[in-house]
Amino acid sequence: MRVLLTNDDGIDAEGLAVLTRALARWAQEAPPGDVREVLVVAPDTNYSGMSAAVGDVFARPTVPYRRHAIPGAEAIPAYALDAPPAMCALLGSIGGFGPLPDVVIAGINPGANVGRSILHSGTIGAIFTAGQLGLSGMAVSVQWGEHVHFDTAAAVALEVLEQLLRAPSRTLLNLNVPNLPASQLRGVRHGHVSLAGVVADAGVHAGFGPLDDVGELPLRLGSASPQLGDVSDESADDDGALIFAGYASLTPLRGPHEDDDPGLDTTMSAALDAIARHLSRAR
Repeated sequence: MRVLLTNDDGIDAEGLAVLTRALARWAQEAPPGDVREVLVVAPDTNYSGMSAAVGDVFARPTVPYRRHAIPGAEAIPAYALDAPPAMCALLGSIGGFGPLPDVVIAGINPGANVGRSILHSGTIGAIFTAGQLGLSGMAVSVQWGEHVHFDTAAAVALEVLEQLLRAPSRTLLNLNVPNLPASQLRGVRHGHVSLAGVVADAGVHAGFGPLDDVGELPLRLGSASPQLGDVSDESADDDGALIFAGYASLTPLRGPHEDDDPGLDTTMSAALDAIARHLSRAR
């Protein structure tokens, strides 16, 4: 079993190091006959908020990389790439750094990835990329705080990993863990994606006054912040509310896919007919 690990905070991020060391122990403790391998392919700097961007590969069809040693897990092969997390996941998943992985893990992200903000997360973008390639993936995040309990998130992630490896291909899971010692974690629940966003308002609409011809647009951040904002308008089983209540939230996700809703049949037929009429007139 081969695990590809990446993140969006960069190869030197503490969360990546904690999870790499946890996976190294997981690999070493494999029962007889169970071969477990771990490979780290991560950005060389912070690429937070990059979603599933891969960059302009047409203008630059090469990706600089360098070998890297993760403190405390030096035996784990690790590479730092001048590329966003989705590109790291892509290159690692198609064999750019050795045998193909069975699953992709992204994290541990310091800050919750909940609500509508998951669309913009580089952590989530990495596993969406894995899903598009037919692999399963798990994004791991922990609520931000003065002292971040990455060890709690790593322990929960390893338990979920065992189940993910048995799941159907293209299974994508978003794991968010509250910033608590393991002894204070209340449990793990199925969290639903809330309506929380990373930006709630901006500029004049946010009450910041008139705009100049040139300036900086002030933002009012939403509740889907690294620490979590006000979740009072969320349902008890929404992802942000669960974390606020002391539970880890586990959410299955689906990456980009064709919308097969029959309700769109009329729209599609009308659009195709309009194009056909346009083309017949142009001949």
